[in-house]
Amino acid sequence: MTASGPSRRIVVGVGGGIAAYKACSIIRHFTEAGHDVRVIPTRAALEFVGAATFEALSGNPVTPDVFADVEQVPHVRIGQGADLVVVAPATADLMARAASGRADDLLTATLLTARCPVVYAPAMHTEMWEHPATVANVAALRSHGAIVLRPASGRLTGRDSGPGRLPEPTEIGLLGDVLLERPDALPHDMAGVRMLITAGGTREPLDPVRYLGNRSSGKQGYALARAATHRGASVTLIAGATTELAAPAGVEVVPIVTATELADEVGKRAGDADVVIMAAAVADFRPVSVAESKIKKGASGPAPIELDTNPDILRGIVAARDRGELGGTTVIVGFAAETGDASGGVLDHGRAKLARKGCDLLVVNAVGDGKAFGTDDNTGWLLATTGSETALPLGSKTLMASRILDAVGDLLGGSRSH
Repeated sequence: MTASGPSRRIVVGVGGGIAAYKACSIIRHFTEAGHDVRVIPTRAALEFVGAATFEALSGNPVTPDVFADVEQVPHVRIGQGADLVVVAPATADLMARAASGRADDLLTATLLTARCPVVYAPAMHTEMWEHPATVANVAALRSHGAIVLRPASGRLTGRDSGPGRLPEPTEIGLLGDVLLERPDALPHDMAGVRMLITAGGTREPLDPVRYLGNRSSGKQGYALARAATHRGASVTLIAGATTELAAPAGVEVVPIVTATELADEVGKRAGDADVVIMAAAVADFRPVSVAESKIKKGASGPAPIELDTNPDILRGIVAARDRGELGGTTVIVGFAAETGDASGGVLDHGRAKLARKGCDLLVVNAVGDGKAFGTDDNTGWLLATTGSETALPLGSKTLMASRILDAVGDLLGGSRSH
């Protein structure tokens, strides 16, 4: 990884949980991007990972003690100078102390003096995460302006499994990158919003080993799901073929393969959603018949493949809303992957598609020549039925997701005021 911008000062706080070892990957994420990283563990964290490891990874001295280098006033200066603070793992005890304003070690003192984005990545057993005291502490931290991520679900310490697992270090690092570029990218403004998002490409089988598909990686849809859940939404992600992406923390993932399977799942779930975002790259056509065994090459060359048209899922959802089947205030967002041709440019085709589909917002991407599909960044335009056209400058797909969700939030605010 190379630095994508100027070096920034980042504090990585480490709580005393078994997931403390994963903080090492987060530290490396930021140092390899060229940032100056200061690690502040709690005393309990040093029972899991030694100070020497954190010092080797960050290149800076490590101590939990407010009395080390006291002439530098570290309990004030570190927080004052930080551009981002990431606490991972954020244990129940650490969040309780932070929520109540305690300053009994270097990390909690730093949290009180920081005026930059502060991210807590919780990790604890399910019972601790769901306890009313922790729920209240999370609410308090959010009311103070902190970003508290939802934990992932999965295997915990011992035989336990459930919500409370630390989100993947890569996910935490990506969110940190976005906050360095746009500190207000993850407001907790979508609590109670039910969101349905589709991602990835569909695959239409020709025979047991071959299929018609496309180059979609699913990264943009996953970025939308990740950002939406950390803004408070309850997210269901219907995922087609992806590049083996890890499920975003706190998101229900429903796997599909074909366009008809996608249409079925969207049809079942859209009625319960406040927002539907159709980011999946849906195949336009499917073979009329699927061979039961592998199609052989043959001396006479390939036999013609007869194709049928797949359902227009986006237009179908808009039509269902128009019929009153979804509720008249459901916000619907479509995506258009376009290439220019003799009949018009990318934006021309995007405008025409918005008119045909009737969705509220349409994200238009130019594809081909290494653009959009499979990349970690994205650019394009956001078109609205009101006639507005907003350029989406080149940036990470998580950053683009935050900008799209801002527009969704504006529409939700208008629908909730009626």
